[in-house]
Amino acid sequence: MKKGKLFVVSGPSGVGKDTIVGEYLKNNKGILSISATTRKPRDGEKDGKDYYFLTKEEFEDWIKKDDFLEYAVYNDNYYGTPKSKIFENLEKGIDVFLIIEVNGAIQIKNKISESILIFVLPPSMEELEKRIKNRNLDSEEVINNRLKIARDEIKLSSKYDYVVTNNKIEDTVKKLKMIIDNEKN
Repeated sequence: MKKGKLFVVSGPSGVGKDTIVGEYLKNNKGILSISATTRKPRDGEKDGKDYYFLTKEEFEDWIKKDDFLEYAVYNDNYYGTPKSKIFENLEKGIDVFLIIEVNGAIQIKNKISESILIFVLPPSMEELEKRIKNRNLDSEEVINNRLKIARDEIKLSSKYDYVVTNNKIEDTVKKLKMIIDNEKN
């Protein structure tokens, strides 16, 4: 049996990563890995579906047990990728998608060289700021911090196998499908 592929998607907060991967997975095979975090759930988010919501103590216990493929601190919260399900699915021939921040993606590439890293860019920083503000999730201080982090993340996009700009969701989903088809053949 052919092993599944590991696709790692990163990009600044608000660039549309979740929407793009979600749209791709509606019509294509593969699963989205669920990350763990210490941040509080947003309205409508469910534990075990959107994230595994952990306390800081629980997260640090998982770190001690080596239960993460990667983890990082982003905006004062831990985020990590639990590894057991990922390897299980890859062995079954199922493609796995991770949506994670850049430092975690680079950690994964160093551990699993055959992973495919895809970076999603905003059309411009002005458009990114507009998208983040339109979500109405964050204070002005958090938005400014997200934009500062975004500039740092974009500098690391050269470490990725592919870089795509998200102008329109449907076009970006098509680009993602072309990348995946190319990698699988």
